[in-house]
Amino acid sequence: MKYLIGADVGTTSLKMVVFDEELNPVRSVTKDYSLNAAGDRVEFPAESYWELFSSAYDEVSDGLTIAALAIDTQCETIIFTDEDGTPLRDAIVWLDNRATAQAGEIQKQFGEKRVYEVTGQPEITATWPACKVLWYKQNEPELFKRTRRIFLLEDWLLWKLTGEFVTEKTLQSSTIYFDIQKEQWWDEMLAFIDIDEAMLPRLCNSGEIIGSYKGAAVVAGAIDQIAGAIGSGVTHSGIVSEMTGTTMVIYVPTDTLPAYDPDSKIPCHKSYDGSYCLLSWTPTAGMALKWFKTNFCNSLSFRELDELASAIEPGSNGLTFLPYLCGSTMPKYNPDARGAFYGLTLEHGLAHAVRAILEAIACMLRSNLEYLGIECDEIRSMGGGASSPLWCQIKADMTGKRIVTLKNNETACLGSAILAGTAIGIFETVADAAEKAVAIANAYEPGGADYTECYKRFCELEDKNT
Repeated sequence: MKYLIGADVGTTSLKMVVFDEELNPVRSVTKDYSLNAAGDRVEFPAESYWELFSSAYDEVSDGLTIAALAIDTQCETIIFTDEDGTPLRDAIVWLDNRATAQAGEIQKQFGEKRVYEVTGQPEITATWPACKVLWYKQNEPELFKRTRRIFLLEDWLLWKLTGEFVTEKTLQSSTIYFDIQKEQWWDEMLAFIDIDEAMLPRLCNSGEIIGSYKGAAVVAGAIDQIAGAIGSGVTHSGIVSEMTGTTMVIYVPTDTLPAYDPDSKIPCHKSYDGSYCLLSWTPTAGMALKWFKTNFCNSLSFRELDELASAIEPGSNGLTFLPYLCGSTMPKYNPDARGAFYGLTLEHGLAHAVRAILEAIACMLRSNLEYLGIECDEIRSMGGGASSPLWCQIKADMTGKRIVTLKNNETACLGSAILAGTAIGIFETVADAAEKAVAIANAYEPGGADYTECYKRFCELEDKNT
């Protein structure tokens, strides 16, 4: 039996799963860790990432013959080293916002339209690696002079596993120094932030064999959202995925980079197969329901809230909720947007408020899909929201799309394992493997509930708010 490992290195935890050749999970381990945060600075020791990874690998692989492994990670965490790969400082984590001034310098030099048309990123923010590199040069010049290699997190782990200085293109999409159309480094940006191409890893494709570790083939992976899309079977047009957790993330495969829209903040990434994908996200989704529960009805479980809301007719008797408790990002960017209940009367009670929240998140899903302009037949639903049959049915009725939930919750690890297995020939293609491995838990068809007025109210209020 050949075994595959898919590893998902998130912001504060590392998950690693061993799968057999039929992509059944065999073993798994999770390693949690805490970041070093102070104000707008968020760091973590680079070597600790490797210690966590190697420890997890030894734990799950004990006694098994691992044929191949692949890793998916967060995007913008950056590590600066000398020629030998020795870190010169702690990793600057993607959440870090110290480079605000440098983001302003880059925006002034290039403008958002130019950056988007080259890199697919519609905003220039402090989180992007180009901004972090410029901060590093200006604020730690002695270390900058000694820097010979610049890694992102997946690159760093591939280096530790194989000794190869390589990267893959999905990971570099949000650096804003990678040209996602030409699939090469963007020389103008490199010149502006004053780094040489030799300081950056060799560009590889997702699913490419990089080297070996303890007899296992090490394969280039993809960013976490793309690995998760593979692991949920979203490998071709006609299907999209949405994850309703704390926030909502929508993943949409596309063949082209959409035209620049100054009113849009939808990032476009290179995908694992050379095509593109749109990643739309909102600051609040499940968080809004959790906020309401915690502050107004904490003695009730989420299941009990569902039962209350299910007794209310669609449209919540005219009550509309705006879920912008942390501002609005996509498709309308306004960090100053605020949440609200509108239309309250003496007829409304707790159950109406809960249903209005569920309907608002479904409205937000529909508005993002309409903005993206992507036709789809099915939406793969993940995250905590997928455990609510009522919420799934509301989404199906609101969007007019089939909503499907999945049996496997570790979709990113599964997606990485599929990339690894395809690279060594166990599977013919990524899409074939995903189709065979992804198991549907439940499917919700549009049931005919009329949300026309509900959605109209939501959009009118959203326009006034944002």
